[in-house]
Amino acid sequence: MNSRIGEEKLHPSGNSAPAMKVAILGSGNIGIDLLIKVMRSPLLECSLVSGRRLESPGMRKARDLGIATSDAGVDAILRDPDCCELVFDATSAQAHKVHWPMLRDAGKTVIDLTPAKEGHFFVPAVDLVDEIPYQNVNMISCGGQTALPLVHVLAKTQQDIEYIEVVSSLASKSAGPATRLNIDEYIETTENAIKAYSGCPRAKVILILNPAEPCIIMQTTISAKTKRPDLPRLKEELDGMLEKIRTYVPGYELVVPPVWERDRILITIRVNGRGDYLPVYAGNLDIINCAAVRTAEAYAKNRPVGKARD
Repeated sequence: MNSRIGEEKLHPSGNSAPAMKVAILGSGNIGIDLLIKVMRSPLLECSLVSGRRLESPGMRKARDLGIATSDAGVDAILRDPDCCELVFDATSAQAHKVHWPMLRDAGKTVIDLTPAKEGHFFVPAVDLVDEIPYQNVNMISCGGQTALPLVHVLAKTQQDIEYIEVVSSLASKSAGPATRLNIDEYIETTENAIKAYSGCPRAKVILILNPAEPCIIMQTTISAKTKRPDLPRLKEELDGMLEKIRTYVPGYELVVPPVWERDRILITIRVNGRGDYLPVYAGNLDIINCAAVRTAEAYAKNRPVGKARD
């Protein structure tokens, strides 16, 4: 039980079902920021943070918040499968490829915050439905969560898009070891997701780690090549999508509305973080965690209806 809260959270529908117990694999920046967001949710209760070093800063922070910790990684969950129903994997793409078969066989629902591509691509603003029919969903990447809702709107409103390019600039300090280790996977996974969400045959992703001081706020520019733009329709659909995203990412901000030049539609988004565990400039980490929590809440709401399927 989360000792900071002092009692079990109850399902907001008013029934006696307790909040869904979740575990977090990984005690780095993403894992601990995610923990704080989970603790804010009325639908979720974190029962465990499991990593590799009990004395890491993240593990100490988790214990300060009254959360059980382990240095046994995924084995801590496999040894005590009743500790959680859902697992957030905030480790690395390589590690998730090892974790997933074991968690699948243990019957755990998994939300993958790495670019491992093992689960189904998932963007809450686009894909959220009453019951998510997958046992493993992949949050793609921070750039993916930022750009793909707008890529979806572009594909919905524009004809004959030939090429889509997504350029994300973020503060170098917000890119930890796992992010740097997974840059190739980040680019490949995000490009594949752009093609999947748009139907466009060509996509390119560029990631810029900016060492400037003071640190820059995370910013993403989406460029779509088309010779027949429909900006009025795009702007109409875009307003609804922005409103939907801000229900779970309050710092999602349109800084350059759609413009058309040189046969390309350009849109720029800035993401300010909430400052839970990380600085506000780390909007790249904030958005993927916000998306993961929103997805977990959807699983929690629909537990009485049926369990997720592979």
